[in-house]
Amino acid sequence: MKFIVSSSVLLKQLQHISGVINANTVLPILEDFLFEIEKNKLSVVATDLETVMRIQLDIEAKENGKVCIPARILLDSLKNLPDQPLTFNIDKNSAIEITSDSGKYKVMGESADNFPKEPAADDATSFRMTAAALVTAINKTIFATSNDDLRPAMTGVFFELDKKGLQFVATDAHRLVRYRRKDVSCPRNDTFIVPRKPLNLLKSAIPANEDEISISYNTNHLFINHGNTQMSCRLIDGRFPDYKVVIPTDNPYLLTVNRNDFQNALRRVSVFSNKSTNQVVLNISGSELQLAAQDVDFNFEGNERMKCRYNGEDLMIAFNARFVIEMLGATDSNEVNMELSTYNKAGILKPAEQDEDEDLLMLVMPLMLNQ
Repeated sequence: MKFIVSSSVLLKQLQHISGVINANTVLPILEDFLFEIEKNKLSVVATDLETVMRIQLDIEAKENGKVCIPARILLDSLKNLPDQPLTFNIDKNSAIEITSDSGKYKVMGESADNFPKEPAADDATSFRMTAAALVTAINKTIFATSNDDLRPAMTGVFFELDKKGLQFVATDAHRLVRYRRKDVSCPRNDTFIVPRKPLNLLKSAIPANEDEISISYNTNHLFINHGNTQMSCRLIDGRFPDYKVVIPTDNPYLLTVNRNDFQNALRRVSVFSNKSTNQVVLNISGSELQLAAQDVDFNFEGNERMKCRYNGEDLMIAFNARFVIEMLGATDSNEVNMELSTYNKAGILKPAEQDEDEDLLMLVMPLMLNQ
């Protein structure tokens, strides 16, 4: 089997899917890419048994065939080659010879028969949305997923489908993000939880443009199709917490601040906070917001004042600054609104301006004040 492919094109496509491969794999074959050639099309597949990613590109080839090639040595060699055509020769024992303009390189492959089979999209329900909408939804929610493997349902993003739109929810029990797209119509009401890893890979692999992507799912798997890139992943089998009950409906006080100024102030002040809690105290009075942090163990202290618009009684409330900084990073508007109530009740953060097709709500639990 023989084929010719551009080194730079191949490298770019392999980098999209190489993140699927784990550093420590259970099976040696999982350290390989599966190369499949059919009618001048090369498909390359990577899997970790939970997530499968496939890319396709045009090549020159006279015959069909398949082989497994070790991923790390192939990527390392391609990174050090200038842009040029490469000729791959594969013999019947899966030995691979790569010929460039100035050299020859040999690597031992494996039989493609040993590569795990991809899940089949049986009994799948499908809908479509733009690539930009999906990438935006991932970026606005994924940071709030939990790292606690004892609560697997919270380590992914909850997809909530209905005919009026698509809702994405993530929480780690300290904060919660709910992002709704009203410009997506799903065929039926349904819910499923997508793990964090495939979503991270997906947002890097697909461009945030107006291309339409196809999303399908069945009981166990999610399938994404965008041009020459396909991905499937196993869904998380678990019950997502009833997030609606924790969103307060009666936060009467409204704080409005400039997003950039607030985020930068939090970054500066949180340097002086206790490293285990990242606690920053907000003291809101009239049109002034005071931020204060201290680390008693090291005698560190930081204070700042900034202008704000506030409608409510004077309030002192503490939050984990890292959580609030990440939430502010997920918003695009120049100003943000913070809906508050008492020092021990969750605060709600929303962009002051949102597109009519979007609805973003972020909730953060307060920390106990050191009084």
